Amino acid sequence: MKKLLIPIIFLLALPLTFGFRQDYTEPVQINWETYYKAKADDNSPFFALTAMRWQYSYESSVYRNRVIIKLKNEVTIDKNRSWVKWDKIKNPQVSADLLHHEQGHVNIQYILLSEAERVLKNRNYSVKNYKAQISQLANEVSSYFDTMQRNYDEETEHGSNHKMQARWDQIIRDKTEESRAASLAEAGK
Repeated sequence: MKKLLIPIIFLLALPLTFGFRQDYTEPVQINWETYYKAKADDNSPFFALTAMRWQYSYESSVYRNRVIIKLKNEVTIDKNRSWVKWDKIKNPQVSADLLHHEQGHVNIQYILLSEAERVLKNRNYSVKNYKAQISQLANEVSSYFDTMQRNYDEETEHGSNHKMQARWDQIIRDKTEESRAASLAEAGK
């Protein structure tokens, strides 16, 4: 049996926080006090930054010329690299809006976790080339969600465009439901 661990780090402008594994049921609900321990970057134009890591590993075996993988899949937030500029969010409404925006980042990563689980587990891999195939799929999933995170920040103007924030809130809800439905359908096979 072989084991492979591939860390992928996401750094997002503005805060975000959580840690959950493949046995998750809901995204972690974030708060400022628990997840933002690093010293703020005074040179950054942003009010916060969240460092996140998606990791997956797997054990593989071959049975009847078929690769079977046992996947471990998790997302964590590096509290010691995530920061917030406390002096910029003294107003309770600004704090609530920013935290809401960051919860959106958490929710996007929750979707990533679910999709990575579904995509990586439910493939037929070549016995000769499965490591490269798994790596390529993981990179594709990661790239897709990295782009989604950047688009989320750009289109919502890091949470300050409330109309676009509401639009993205709906997109995230829809994607979460799609991902859950796909996972349930795969589990029912």
